[in-house]
Amino acid sequence: MFSPAPSLSPSSRAGQLADVPVVRGSGGWWLIAASGAVAADPVFDHVLDRHAVDLAAADRAVETVEQG
Repeated sequence: MFSPAPSLSPSSRAGQLADVPVVRGSGGWWLIAASGAVAADPVFDHVLDRHAVDLAAADRAVETVEQG
């Protein structure tokens, strides 16, 4: 069942995961489609959390290299 996705301000990327059609809100990740959104199941929620952590670590590593 599709429902409205958690809202984010257009200028904020907080809660978004790169260019992936998902958003974090309302207690978990939501998969976004043109027709609405559906909450990710707990297993996929965990995978997306881990991916977000890995992307953040990669971003920090790139920033460190660029500053060095």
